[in-house]
Amino acid sequence: WAEERSVQLAHKLGAEDVVSVEGCISLRPNDMKNAGMVTGEIEIKAVKLERLAKAETPAIPVYRSSQDELPSEELRLQHRVLDLRREELQRNLQLRHRLALECRNHMDALGFLEIETPILTKPTPEGARDYLVPSRIHHGEFYALPQSPQIYKQLCMAAGFDRYFQIARCFRDEDLRADRQPEFTQIDIEASFVTPADIMKWVEGLMGVLSSHFPNVEIQAPFDVITFAEAMERFGTDRPDLRYSLEIEDWTATLRNCGSNILMSAVGEGGRVRGIVIKDGSRLSRKYLDQLQQEVKEGGSKGLLWVKRTFEGGSGPLSGHMEDESYAAMGMEPGDLALVSAGSDTITSTTLSIARASVVRKLKIRKEKSHAWLWVIDFPIFGVESNGDFVANHHPFVMPVHQDAALMEDEPESVRGMAYDLVYNGVEFGSGSIRNHDPSMQRMIFKTLGLNDEEIDSKFGFLLKTLSSGTPPHGGIALGVDRIVAEFVNALSLRDVIAFPKTTAARGLLEGCPISLQDKDLSELGLTRSSEISESREME
Repeated sequence: WAEERSVQLAHKLGAEDVVSVEGCISLRPNDMKNAGMVTGEIEIKAVKLERLAKAETPAIPVYRSSQDELPSEELRLQHRVLDLRREELQRNLQLRHRLALECRNHMDALGFLEIETPILTKPTPEGARDYLVPSRIHHGEFYALPQSPQIYKQLCMAAGFDRYFQIARCFRDEDLRADRQPEFTQIDIEASFVTPADIMKWVEGLMGVLSSHFPNVEIQAPFDVITFAEAMERFGTDRPDLRYSLEIEDWTATLRNCGSNILMSAVGEGGRVRGIVIKDGSRLSRKYLDQLQQEVKEGGSKGLLWVKRTFEGGSGPLSGHMEDESYAAMGMEPGDLALVSAGSDTITSTTLSIARASVVRKLKIRKEKSHAWLWVIDFPIFGVESNGDFVANHHPFVMPVHQDAALMEDEPESVRGMAYDLVYNGVEFGSGSIRNHDPSMQRMIFKTLGLNDEEIDSKFGFLLKTLSSGTPPHGGIALGVDRIVAEFVNALSLRDVIAFPKTTAARGLLEGCPISLQDKDLSELGLTRSSEISESREME
């Protein structure tokens, strides 16, 4: 040091203090180089040190070894700025920036135009609840934050912008989990005069470009393609993880008369008996199988049956109903475990999909490949609620498969849509479709969803009017940026790839939102607090 004052200051510095150092940069001696640091090969021969900002003792540690346990996520979210200084999160956000930059360059090279669409828009039913924004100028009226730019990008097609894209912010007021946030980012793509094959080819090329910055991700195009029906039959889910070959089998013929009241009753009511054989699965404990039973029930299933084949016969709830011929027909050998579900296809698919994923994690079943890219196509346009009402499986703007269009009026549940989902290692990366450009077909779909003409014109009149003005055939896809980055960097949660995320309770712990407004603020918006909320606040 050239200054004694600088020497004294160096002894007083605390963690996270901001300093300015003047000196000469030089290479470190070989025995002092640190490959674990970005600057591990250089050092500064300092002549002057100045503290620019003094930091309080950090509420959470910023620098730690890989063996050190992280503080709780709640504490880290409360002190998100400090947490963002961690090397891992810095790297994640740098890669996210690179992904967005590469996306823009790639789409521009393909002739796509980035067009920004409104954030303040009109409430429309798209599958989740809207976030509503009251108007200060128009009391009693509300904007909605967009669940997606879906309708606006269709309007862009009608306006003559035949190749559109946008890195769009979207908002959905829905129940949250590890792979959901109330606000999220998607790569939104739409083009005119296209087929599903065109969209798939563009997306496969885009994924190749984006993944080039992630050495642990491999791409081999074209991706595999299976139908929704095949995915549900073989794996019980529309986003199967094809790194594992563990597939669902139909054992109705084998077990329908086995003597089990549960199985016989389900078959008698028109259901099926389906299951999975886990090779060497007998090592799974009774305790785990009880936990698995609870896991599938929490996922919406009625329960799960199981049987282990042993050299002496079998064990488990179904063992008393099994014969050697049954084990053989199911492909079971001594030491194997069978997980069995009976009922409707919806029930058995849900049950066995959850069980399959759980067993893969528990047994650490060997992957047959490291990267499984997949297109799932031919989704039914409609799902059926327990009360018989129809709901849109994707959204209400999907074009029916041409040969199914005639079924729309009498058998809507059988109509497949020209929809396609991109799945990577069991995670849905994106969802797209060819859209309706025929206003009469679009109106028919709205009516199937239970809307009358007045409701249709009120909610979607502007769209139908646009479609009636001469709109070209068009289609597109939306790709989830948060999920893509999270998978590519092996993050445990989306919150690890978003700068300022919300909790699973949709709260921002750093800034403290949402908040309760004062009565005067509500009055300015033309709102009043309900007596129920007022009483609740008084009790607090």
